Amino acid sequence: MRHGKRIAKLGRTAPHRKAMLSNMMASLFINERITTTQTRAKELKRTAERVLTCAKKGDLHARRQVLRVIADKQVVAKLFDELGPRYKSRNGGYTRVIKLGPRRGDGAFMSIVELVDRPGVAAEEAQQAETAAEEAQQAEE
Repeated sequence: MRHGKRIAKLGRTAPHRKAMLSNMMASLFINERITTTQTRAKELKRTAERVLTCAKKGDLHARRQVLRVIADKQVVAKLFDELGPRYKSRNGGYTRVIKLGPRRGDGAFMSIVELVDRPGVAAEEAQQAETAAEEAQQAEE
């Protein structure tokens, strides 16, 4: 029974909502970061976490279950080959939602949904911190 299971309808019919979330998940897993509205971001986080947990298993049954949700085989291949092993030791919390300001035009609240522990980001942040420290030292001298 579905007691108390509430989902955001997002102003769409069920098949349209399912297709939209599937496409958004595919974009998230390919780019590892997307910008969308806050309500969509919350729903995307919920569904993407479930798909990533399934991808961590790595077996054929899990792959077929994910293919039911995301039809793009290249995205599923990336999920099972790169993202699943990356989050093998993490128990949930694969995505983060960063709130932005309202969108210009209609004022919809925007958010960034991104995968945590992205490999390129840690190196960039370390490099930025290093350059900031060097600049601070030069300013002191």
